[in-house]
Amino acid sequence: MPAIRPATLRRVSPAAPAIHAAPETGRGQLVFTRVGERTVLAVARANTPLKLLTPDNHGHAAWVFATNFGGGLVDGDALELSVRVGDGASALVATQSQTKVFRGACGATQGLDAEVADGALLALLPDPVACFAGARYSQRTTVALATTATVIAVETFTSGRRAHGERWTFARYASRLAILRGGQHVLADAVLLDAAHGAIEERMRGFDAMATVVAVGPRAESVRASLLAAHGERIRPEARAPAEGNAPALAVAASELGPDGAIARVAGPSAEAVMRRVQTLLAPLVASLGDDPFARKW
Repeated sequence: MPAIRPATLRRVSPAAPAIHAAPETGRGQLVFTRVGERTVLAVARANTPLKLLTPDNHGHAAWVFATNFGGGLVDGDALELSVRVGDGASALVATQSQTKVFRGACGATQGLDAEVADGALLALLPDPVACFAGARYSQRTTVALATTATVIAVETFTSGRRAHGERWTFARYASRLAILRGGQHVLADAVLLDAAHGAIEERMRGFDAMATVVAVGPRAESVRASLLAAHGERIRPEARAPAEGNAPALAVAASELGPDGAIARVAGPSAEAVMRRVQTLLAPLVASLGDDPFARKW
C-alpha cells in the first residue's frame, strides 16, 4: 500500500478550559509544482481541525486527501483551504470519506479557493456531504483558471442518515461553485436547501443523493464528452426489497459550458448509486492522472 505522509501543523496555545474555547478555523495551504514529468507537492500545511494526507500513487499527478479530526463537522467548525497548481502540473484534491455534519444552531462551513496555471489540471473529487438531522452547513468553492488551465470538480450531497430515519431532515444545506477564466465567470452555480422554505423531502421527489460534475479546459475534453453523452439518461435501479420497488430512476442531465466545458447533474436513489455513475462518467480522468483515484481510500 502506498505510504501516507500526514501534513499537519497544529497551533499550541496556553491551556484554557476547553468548554469555553471558541471554535477554531482549520486553515490549509497546498502548492503543486511540476518537476520533470511528475508533479510534486511543494507546500502542504494545515492546522487543526483540518488534516491533510499526501499518499504516493502510481501516476504522475500529486494527490491530497483532506479530513478532519473528530469524524465530522460540529457546530461552529470552519475549514478553509487554499490551492495553487503551477504551470503544467496535475493535482488531485479529494476527501478520505464522506463529510458528516452534525446538528448545530450556528452551523459548519467549508471554503476552497484555487488558482490553476496554464497547462495545469486540478481535479476536485470530494466524497458526498451528509447532513444529519438539524444540521446547518454551507460551502464555497472558487477556481480561477489561466487561459489553458483545466478543472474537473464534483460536489455531492445526500439525504443524511437514511438508515436512522433521518431523510432530508437537516435544517440547511448551501453550496456555491464558481469557475473563472481571465476574471470572467465560466460558471456560477448555487444550491440551497432550507427547511424554512418548506419540507425538503417533498422537493427532492424521492431522490436520496445528487451530484454536480463540472469539466472545463483543454485537458478535460474526454470527460466533457462523457458528460454530454450521458444527457437524458435514466436508469431504473434493481429493487432489493419491497420498499425499494418505487425508488426513482437514476437520472442525468448535462449541458455545455462554453466551447470547452460541460456541467452534469446526477440524481439517484442512493449515494452509492450516484457515486458509481459519477465514477464511470469520470473514467477518462484516470489517464490524465496516471492512476485511479477511486480504486482505494486512505
